[in-house]
Amino acid sequence: MAVVKKEDAISAFKTIMMYYGIDDAELISKTPARVISAYDELLGGYKQEPEDVVGELFPLDFPYDEIVSVKEINFDSLCEHHFLPFSGKVNIAYYPTENYVGLSKIARLVNVFARRAQVQERLTWQIAHALMDLLSAQAVGVQVTGSHMCMALRGVKVPAKTTTVSFLGDESLFDKLNESIRG
Repeated sequence: MAVVKKEDAISAFKTIMMYYGIDDAELISKTPARVISAYDELLGGYKQEPEDVVGELFPLDFPYDEIVSVKEINFDSLCEHHFLPFSGKVNIAYYPTENYVGLSKIARLVNVFARRAQVQERLTWQIAHALMDLLSAQAVGVQVTGSHMCMALRGVKVPAKTTTVSFLGDESLFDKLNESIRG
């Protein structure tokens, strides 16, 4: 992948503004730099790896054979097709085996993948697979519910919520995971 300098990205956005006839007036002359800075934040997940944000795993040194569930983790992302935002909530449940993770790390993991150009289906899949791989869990369930501005603001212009779900691991645990993430 070619490396592009920040100044080139700023210049490219200035070109987009000119394409639409937006004058480079003094009040908006800093807009291209602001937009690129905003995208630096919105796409910051490309500079992170799941294992880095999850960090230390804690040994499960006590008898625990139940679900760990974290619900309503807010996320914001960008649709990879239109670069318009979509946002929503993630519900996660997993059955630990040998390790568990700090609860805030689960929210950080969601943001690693949400802060990339995405489709909701892949976001759901990536979160589930990362948790399964990092924790070696017995089973993982992830539900993502999102509202997509690319659907609400253009094309069909109908706001709606989309739900995607991913289950991995021991299939005998899927019903309990499903209850946990949806209940």
